[in-house]
Amino acid sequence: MGGLGVHKFYLGYYTQGVVLLALFAYGFYRPGFLMNAVIGGMTAIEGIIYLLKSDEEFHRTYIENKRPWF
Repeated sequence: MGGLGVHKFYLGYYTQGVVLLALFAYGFYRPGFLMNAVIGGMTAIEGIIYLLKSDEEFHRTYIENKRPWF
């Protein structure tokens, strides 16, 4: 679901969600290893960062300070 930008939409970062969704659609209709690797790498890194943060740090970083990427 990371490639679709669902996590960005859930956090309220609609512009970033649309960017990820557009990149996913482009990679889907024009298959290529590079685009899929970029999307997969970005979302995997974000997922790991999200999971390693404490609840308080996550809330402070992404909800209060509105940090959209990494």
